[in-house]
Amino acid sequence: MRDQQSGAGPAERRLSTKEAAELLGVKPETVYAYVSRGQLSSRRAQGGRGSTFAAEEVEALARRNRRESAATQASGGELSVRTRITLIEKDRYYFRGVDAAELAARHSYEEIAEWLWTGRLRPAVTFAAPAASVAVARRAVDALPEHAGPTDRLRVAAIAAATADPLRFDLSEEAVLGTARTLIPTLVAALPPVRGARQDEGPLALRLWPRLSGRRPDEASLRVLDTALGLLADHDLAASTLAVRVAASARAHAYAAVSAGLGVIEGPLHGAASGLAHRMLLEVLDQGDAAPVVADELRAGRRIPGLGHRLYSGEDPRARALFALLEEIPSAQPALAAARDVVETTARHTPLHANVDLALAVLTVSSGMPATAGETIFAVARTAGWIAHALEEYGERPLRMRPSGLYAGPRPPQPLPE
Repeated sequence: MRDQQSGAGPAERRLSTKEAAELLGVKPETVYAYVSRGQLSSRRAQGGRGSTFAAEEVEALARRNRRESAATQASGGELSVRTRITLIEKDRYYFRGVDAAELAARHSYEEIAEWLWTGRLRPAVTFAAPAASVAVARRAVDALPEHAGPTDRLRVAAIAAATADPLRFDLSEEAVLGTARTLIPTLVAALPPVRGARQDEGPLALRLWPRLSGRRPDEASLRVLDTALGLLADHDLAASTLAVRVAASARAHAYAAVSAGLGVIEGPLHGAASGLAHRMLLEVLDQGDAAPVVADELRAGRRIPGLGHRLYSGEDPRARALFALLEEIPSAQPALAAARDVVETTARHTPLHANVDLALAVLTVSSGMPATAGETIFAVARTAGWIAHALEEYGERPLRMRPSGLYAGPRPPQPLPE
């Protein structure tokens, strides 16, 4: 806790810690947590015993907390979280008010990550992984069974890297930013290369590529991968991001918060969705026609992967940006044609547009990557957004992400089971 020593005006009303806690509806220790996060200022009471707080400042914080609670209730029970990071509106999305697709077209993934974290651009920034963190993460990942998936490896790498960082419990902004800039390259460095030597220098996309494909990348392919990372860096409160904010609300350190996100992203309706689209495109290419493949998916009662998004009525802007870049790569043309065939075949009955999972599938299929590559790209990219949300959540009151359960079981008292 840091007490603020600025003088008070003669008419300023001051509250004791107990009075401030009662007005805010929290415990006294939470009041001091507000001070440490910069949400309240305090001043030593006369005689040096305890602290006092400006009544106007405490009342403003209480009103803000009530508005947040009311917004949650007004949304029909859905959790609403105030955020300054990402806005999705009218089939476009924005990072701190800037069009995300335009940002990804002009800036590297690392630069976009810095923008999400700080609201400032650092031109030509690159992230470096500490040797000690990489060594412990690689040992942990190498010990996994061969069939371990990419998210398994990333999650284990994050946990291992945490053990090598004795300062991980420092949740100050400066410390968390330091963690962010080393954790992401550590995650990439821990992944085994498809073949040959590891690439551990240069932009993150260049380091990630040999972990996804055995082919040598050209400049256009690396640009697509880097743009994909930037486009996927955040997407408001997706399920994995909400998990990260819940962990951060409980003051889990950044490594643990990222691990929470990785635990959610593995689901087929989230980060693993591009793998389903990848396999579908391979089938279309094998059969030469999307119609029988789409028919088989529907006959099995499955939705067509890579189509539709509940937040966009039209085409996913991330897909549109990636398709435009893939058009410039000759080797991507067959997979692009297969993707168009899927969209056109499905549109005969349901007007669904391509989403980013289908665009990722075109990238992974045309680059000789495995079906799991899209999941890896998604998870590495989204780590930047997760840390941005963790940073934001550390500035809120602790444990606010605590919804109430609506009990629907038998009413007590019930007899003891025999």
